[in-house]
Amino acid sequence: MLPLRDRNKPSTAPHVTRLILAVNIILFTIYWLSSLNIFLDTSFATFIEQNFVMVPDEIVRGQRLYTLFTSMFMHASWFHLLGNMLYLYVFGDNVEDVFGHSGYLVFYLVSGLVGDFAHIMSLQNASDFYIGVLGASGAISGALGAYLVLYPRAKILTLVFFFWIRIVSIPAVAFLGFWFLMQWFYGLFAVGGGVAYWAHIGGFVTGVIAALIFGRNKPRRISA
Repeated sequence: MLPLRDRNKPSTAPHVTRLILAVNIILFTIYWLSSLNIFLDTSFATFIEQNFVMVPDEIVRGQRLYTLFTSMFMHASWFHLLGNMLYLYVFGDNVEDVFGHSGYLVFYLVSGLVGDFAHIMSLQNASDFYIGVLGASGAISGALGAYLVLYPRAKILTLVFFFWIRIVSIPAVAFLGFWFLMQWFYGLFAVGGGVAYWAHIGGFVTGVIAALIFGRNKPRRISA
């Protein structure tokens, strides 16, 4: 299933969501062009990879802790970037509407941090601690978890692939509930290597908890 948009218009302009989208796209574009030696050169791409990707072993040893944040704004490919940005575009604006601009930014970063630590705690092989991690998935998963609590009945226009391709309208509780169960299944049974599923789970649970504590009644006040 691929979300296209939600039928849930926010009451305020999602400035922070737009800013995060722009930063992620611009940074990856610069990295991608430099890796092809079109803009700057390949040495710049190598510098980015060596200095801003989060390596679990370094975090455990208290080194380069800043990469916990910088890795949230890096992606491995256009597919990785556009998939993440699509989910942020669909679900982020309404969560920002509830938490406010500054509160949403803090929430986004905290969700990403929890996702990073959830991934580190899930590692079982010593060699895995030396594999770099990057992507906004943990932080964006926080927005998904919060959206599930805040707008469970909102309709998500979804592209469904199941022996046929069809666009259907699915309640957020069903779409996001299924998404979370799939992440849990993949993480539990180690399906599809190279994806930090426990970062998704950690970020999502953080979003659920934050929405329950800070924002559950706000959508009603906004609507009123």
